[in-house]
Amino acid sequence: MTNPAEQPPIGYRDLVTRARNEQRELVDVERRDGYAIVRMNEPEALNPLSGPMTIQLLDHLRRLAEDAAMRAVILTGTDPSFSAGGDLRGMAATVQSLVDHSPEGATAMWRWIRYEFGAVVRLIVHSDKLFVAAINGAAAGVGLAFAMACDMVIASDRARLLMAFGRIGLVPEVGLGWLLTRRLGYHKTMELFVSGTILSAQQALGLGLVNEVVPHADLRRRAEQWCERGMALPAHALDMTKPLLRSVVDMSWEQSIAMEEFAEPMCFTTHAHREAVTDILGRGGGRVQVPRGEDDGKAFNGEAGAQ
Repeated sequence: MTNPAEQPPIGYRDLVTRARNEQRELVDVERRDGYAIVRMNEPEALNPLSGPMTIQLLDHLRRLAEDAAMRAVILTGTDPSFSAGGDLRGMAATVQSLVDHSPEGATAMWRWIRYEFGAVVRLIVHSDKLFVAAINGAAAGVGLAFAMACDMVIASDRARLLMAFGRIGLVPEVGLGWLLTRRLGYHKTMELFVSGTILSAQQALGLGLVNEVVPHADLRRRAEQWCERGMALPAHALDMTKPLLRSVVDMSWEQSIAMEEFAEPMCFTTHAHREAVTDILGRGGGRVQVPRGEDDGKAFNGEAGAQ
């Protein structure tokens, strides 16, 4: 007789329950002053987005999104990989069982993709917090989709971006097709999908898929610097700019300029704006001066990524 614990799942809720029963901690969270480092942590399996890891990742991101003290989040993986994408072993053991036994049929997997995988990218995109992906190795499938959904993408020189959906009979998922066609255009995106190309960090930089490439040993600190730079902005400036830029990509020019026209006057009324203007004018003797410190030169103008 089959042990109840070994019986195949019969629906979406069963998948969630089983994932929550996992005792191992597969996601590490390190809280710093104003930001957090979230690390997918099953390195021996290359950090696959199994049911348990996905549930834990979503839970942690939701708590961070609700924490007013957190203004930025770094998403990364434990070396040697960022994330190998979906858990193929888990898929093999689960999907056919759902087809054979579940009254929900394919809708069980649809719910998982929408309410778990999809919930992660929606949270990243809709949260006003700055999300920085630190790609430390291979990023494939849904793991790549999570990275590309972030507001900034910093790549180690060991990073690899895998477009291998077609090889296993799948299509781009959880918004990756939308993101790639807007950054690369239809034809280039189709080329990458059909070829199953593995992009090096430098190739990804050349295509505009990552903001910069840094030596592997410098990746964490570089991602932290971007968080710190974002947090140095007045809180309202970052909180308003992210949804504005996320929205205007699908607006007409007239719509986008109208949105900016409504947003800008509110910024003029803040103490942060008044104090910044007073400080600049005071230091410049009435003239606005362009800062030329180290961070405003090579470190943050993209030259580091071209090394």
